[in-house]
Amino acid sequence: MEHDAFASLAVLQLSSPCRLLPLACCPDKDLVVLVSRLGGRDRLTLWKMQGTKKWDIEIECDESSIESVSALAWSPCGQTIAVSHGFSRVTLHSVQDGRIERSLTIPALSHNSEQQHRITGAWWFPGCRDLSRSTIPDIFKRNEINTGSALSILKVLPLLDPLREEDHKLTATDLFAFQGTQTGAALKLSIPEVISDWPSLLPDPSLASLCPPILIDEQGKTAKESQIYISAEDENSLLVIGDDDGKLHCFLDGSYYLGPISTLPSTVPTAVFKDPKQPLFLLHPRASASDFLSATFAPLSIDLPLLASDRIRDFARLSSAARELMWYVMRVIEDLREVWFGSGSLTGAREAGPKWIQLLETRLRDQFGQKEPSAILELTGLLVAGLCSEGLSDFLSSSEQMSERALQKWESTVTDALIKLRDFSTLRLVPALQRLHIIFEEVRGWSLIPQFVLFGFNTDDITHCLSVLKQSIFIANLLAFQARGELGSFKHFLSFLRYEIALAGNSPETRSPPEHDILEVNHYLMSGLKTSQVDRWFTGPTPQFDTGDLGLPRHNTDTNKVLEEALEQAHTALQDPSQTSWQPKVSTADKSHLDRNLWVLVHDLAVRCQRVFAHVSKATARSAIVSSNVGATPFQVEASETVSSGACQFIRERVVRQNEPGNHLQHLAIYLASEMRPLFCLTRTPYAKCAAGVPLHIDVIVMECSIAGHEPENVTDVHLCNAEFFDDEILVIVYKVRGTDGPMFAATVHYSALEYQTQSEGYVNGPVRKDMIANVLQRLNEEHLLKAIPIKRRRQLTACRDGSVSLAVNGRAGRRVVCILDGDGTTMDILDMEGDEDMEGEDSSEMDSTGA
Repeated sequence: MEHDAFASLAVLQLSSPCRLLPLACCPDKDLVVLVSRLGGRDRLTLWKMQGTKKWDIEIECDESSIESVSALAWSPCGQTIAVSHGFSRVTLHSVQDGRIERSLTIPALSHNSEQQHRITGAWWFPGCRDLSRSTIPDIFKRNEINTGSALSILKVLPLLDPLREEDHKLTATDLFAFQGTQTGAALKLSIPEVISDWPSLLPDPSLASLCPPILIDEQGKTAKESQIYISAEDENSLLVIGDDDGKLHCFLDGSYYLGPISTLPSTVPTAVFKDPKQPLFLLHPRASASDFLSATFAPLSIDLPLLASDRIRDFARLSSAARELMWYVMRVIEDLREVWFGSGSLTGAREAGPKWIQLLETRLRDQFGQKEPSAILELTGLLVAGLCSEGLSDFLSSSEQMSERALQKWESTVTDALIKLRDFSTLRLVPALQRLHIIFEEVRGWSLIPQFVLFGFNTDDITHCLSVLKQSIFIANLLAFQARGELGSFKHFLSFLRYEIALAGNSPETRSPPEHDILEVNHYLMSGLKTSQVDRWFTGPTPQFDTGDLGLPRHNTDTNKVLEEALEQAHTALQDPSQTSWQPKVSTADKSHLDRNLWVLVHDLAVRCQRVFAHVSKATARSAIVSSNVGATPFQVEASETVSSGACQFIRERVVRQNEPGNHLQHLAIYLASEMRPLFCLTRTPYAKCAAGVPLHIDVIVMECSIAGHEPENVTDVHLCNAEFFDDEILVIVYKVRGTDGPMFAATVHYSALEYQTQSEGYVNGPVRKDMIANVLQRLNEEHLLKAIPIKRRRQLTACRDGSVSLAVNGRAGRRVVCILDGDGTTMDILDMEGDEDMEGEDSSEMDSTGA
């Protein structure tokens, strides 16, 4: 046995107590994450293995909730950290600076908040690279997009103009405060719930033919939104979140929600394993997180057949593009509503006319004695008959509101708003809705194909969304038409005011001829000055009209019959020349009675579209095949008299992947801390989708908790503090001599080279691990003297002396690091398992010289 065999990379002295979770080590980098709690909130700290801190952030949570980090997982590429905390929230942090790249919310299965279940585990598995493909190559697919699909059509369309994100309003403090003392706040974008709950992959505006939005930082500078690109390792990866109700929540690419998968009710799924070649999960539910031996002995298998092809990912891309377009439409319509009606810090354009009317009527009432003045009547008389009352003449000639500067401000405010309503409706709103209509046409096509029956499409909901989209496109075009007409009438009205102001000034030599149209001015007086028709696009009930209300024929939903009717009408018109001649009298449908509240219609459309995509996204979970051949559930197992619930201190699991699918090996390390005879048990079982309740055979080795010295008779009893599988061959244990207060040692055991005893079928008479341990203890009396733990290499720890320890390892080739945190959470040893004491001395001297 080698002493001081490992090199010490660093010894961290932490300022506050921390927690070290089992998956804290980055798989491909020399990094480790620690969790601390300060001020009632958890904090994440990323450390380099050499002992330097990279960043330290506070976990953001609601003011009313106290969330605690329950688990974390690294993405396959090592660039993202998934942190689960509380009951339903998962945040994904960048490894560069710790910022939140995106936040995931697990939808509640019930509206009753008392039925929420706490997250207990997180795993992030790489995707299956070898998906089942046809022997004939798909020649119509280019860059994962099928030719002729909705996404291929969107790809060739011009990109829609970007939107300016103005959530960070600049204040006087931002502009003039001393920047060195100002505390910076993270730029947050308030996303409505219907968009945040929309299943989507990573945001990609170009997928929906959109330009990236323009962001405004704290200094007022504009910059395009930084895109989050997915690496090849993370593509088709699965982020799996487990809760204490026996459910697994899966996210494709760590973002697209696939729904909840139920295993066994009121259990905790532990040690989830995913087959690298197929979408198959194997796990062991147990009654509670602390009852290690209540886990099922045979694995529970979960097969996800929909993930065996690219269909789920193709639909996820459609859902992501639809989300981007809907979020774009909602922001455009909200921007238009704010321009017209105003907001808390912005005065709307529609307020200028009523305010001017109110000032005129106030003067007529207060200074000229009119009891019920009517500004519209006064202006109409002036327009039609040239009759100008004394009060109106005084207002036009001496009021501040009639100065050229006030008129220019009024003109610029209303003109800019109407131009924005016209241009945004034509160039942004209508094209985005048309693109969304293209996507839903493809979704409706998917719903009619029998091969997609597992997706659970609701054709009626999809058809209704298409109908609402047609209404939205028509109303948006009507808004552009209305804004264009009202803009022309407003310009004629201002020309009329300037002409009358010149007349009231008694300067006939400088008087110019009138340039306004009396009809246009009268139209603005009736339906634009005091109450504008544009208001109807943002107020009123939800539109409920159909194509018949627009003067179009009400066709049935059969596309073939609609085409036949259109061809028959065209043929009849060609046979009769009178039908193709000029028609002097064409009747048009009156559309003035139609509701036009586009703002409400868009929000209702967002809810309906989100409901369609959210339902289909859970098809993977609904079609999951969960094996039910694990025998009794953990709650049905009676307590064994041989093994008490507190005897097992810990169980560690690892699945060694074999070259042949279905021939993996599961290894268990079980520590039974009995006062009479502490035992350390290692098992090895074939790990696959079992056809029976119990595997065919089990390899077991039971050892006493002792280590042998240089002489065979020199045996020292030890207490195991913790253990973890390092790789497919080595097990790392942390121990101390029994009955002492330290020191502690970190040691390695080559568990793959041990001599296991193969037990025949029927060795385990029960469905859970407690039954296996009971059989082991019953047969100990029949066996010979147990061997000590065969330690190969060890090192005395400098930081950890006594108490419990936390352990996190990284056994990947080229890394080979072990992190050991003491029971107080204030000191952590970081060991290089491939280095030795001589290398440590050389490294330390080199670091000293570099630092000097």
